[in-house]
Amino acid sequence: MRWRSLLLGACLASTGRALVPRLLVLKFARDVAKLNAGDHTSLLAAYADDFVLHFNEGDHRWSGDWIGKSGMDRFLQNFTAAKIQGEIRQIAISGPPWALTLWARFDDHADAPDGTRIYQNRTALVLRTRWGKIVEQEDFYADTERIAAFDRKLTELGIVAVPKHSKPRRRGGDSARLVTAADEGNDARGDCRHQQKGNQPVVNDCLNE
Repeated sequence: MRWRSLLLGACLASTGRALVPRLLVLKFARDVAKLNAGDHTSLLAAYADDFVLHFNEGDHRWSGDWIGKSGMDRFLQNFTAAKIQGEIRQIAISGPPWALTLWARFDDHADAPDGTRIYQNRTALVLRTRWGKIVEQEDFYADTERIAAFDRKLTELGIVAVPKHSKPRRRGGDSARLVTAADEGNDARGDCRHQQKGNQPVVNDCLNE
């Protein structure tokens, strides 16, 4: 009887494990559908705050490492601005549930405003997760030269790249200085600061401590 119970438990665990890739495909298919429509927020929610994307190095707007969830936000803004249409074709997994590694087949393409196909590629994505959030991703493209050619075409079409890092702002007043991330954190904790937006100084409201 004990052996039957163990065998049944093993079968159920195996079946459940086999269902995970299918469920992930359904989940990411919905997110990618929204991404294709220009909304990247649903997909962005899957990434951890300390996430790192390792992307193909080259002469194009997506090149190199994109650090943090905010970095992925800007990366995906470039994706939607370029009107790229993607599709998750398949997902495989390994590792324990709290630290899954995912391998995803992702195909994408983009058309010019006149309908001409200006980009098409195939990609293998390797994603490392921690407690359900993606913490690291590396993309492997079938043809990396197509990415640079696509970027040149986007520039010709007047589609401006979203920078990898947000532009620094300056404090107002005679002793204007760059606003750092630490400064912004202090603001969030309740400090009253003067900020300069164009030629108009703006005073932040004080937060109750």
